[in-house]
Amino acid sequence: MIFLKYNKECHVRYIIYGAGAIGGAIGAQLFQQGQDVILIARGAHYRSIAEKGLRYINPEKNSTLKIPVVSHPAELSFTDEDIIFLTVKSQHTAQIMIDLSTSADPKIPIVCCQNGVANEAIALRFFDNVYCMLVMVGGTHLNPGEVIHHSARPGGVLDCGRYPNGIDEIIKTIATDLTKAGFVSRPNVNAMGFKYTKLVMNLGNALQALCGGNISELLEKARNEALLCLKAANLKLVDLDLEGTEDKNTAKLPATMRGGGSSWQSLQRGAADIETDYLNGEICRLGRIHGIPTPVNKAIQILASRAIKQGWQTGTLPAEDIHTLSTEY
Repeated sequence: MIFLKYNKECHVRYIIYGAGAIGGAIGAQLFQQGQDVILIARGAHYRSIAEKGLRYINPEKNSTLKIPVVSHPAELSFTDEDIIFLTVKSQHTAQIMIDLSTSADPKIPIVCCQNGVANEAIALRFFDNVYCMLVMVGGTHLNPGEVIHHSARPGGVLDCGRYPNGIDEIIKTIATDLTKAGFVSRPNVNAMGFKYTKLVMNLGNALQALCGGNISELLEKARNEALLCLKAANLKLVDLDLEGTEDKNTAKLPATMRGGGSSWQSLQRGAADIETDYLNGEICRLGRIHGIPTPVNKAIQILASRAIKQGWQTGTLPAEDIHTLSTEY
């Protein structure tokens, strides 16, 4: 067991479970602000951080940060001051909750800082205090030991709330610490509404990864299917206050330094899985429940899975192939 001494001046130790593009950027900013931070990473990424530190690049500096890192939660001794940020892809959440539940107290706060809307309900099966967090942070993780954060001052929007709704002192503390670390983070009683809005935005993630050329028509169809499903489920979208996101930021890296979003990065890295089942697949799930056809989202989900399994290169699928497959459903 590894015991990392808690720094009482920092009040909280943030455990970042998933030190990729988002988790790495958040962990780096908190660490540089003086917070106690520990990363949980795996494979070559873990080994590189453990040996050399995390190479963290943002518009203002290129740093190597000696942030403590472990490869599994069983290596930690948890304390009452710990808060866990879940920054893995949604397809990994269920197994991680099982792993965490064997060593962490069920009262430990779990912050689902992830795309998709399924993670919070999974976490609530294991832990008492679950929080939802909107993720509007531009980041890239392609190489072991390296995270690129595309904007600064502020570094993105991380609005948050208690799940399924509400605000408490824990989420106020988290938002305050994130704000001090350079993000826009505001507690909101209906933070899950933000995440459903972001879900609709994220329906193009796999399209960006798969297709070369214009995807606007496909994206519009996928989002229209989603709006019908969300309406049938009585799930209301909430307008996002995007002040502080990458597009409106005064300090950001050139667009040439970012190849694509999270799904694009998964395919580019040759990952074993992709998050599409929890983005477009979420719309398919709602469609099945409410009897609403979702042919475009279904075709995107199927082809994204095929791309990962067969090792396709990014941007090589003609958009017309998705149109064609969608007509079969």
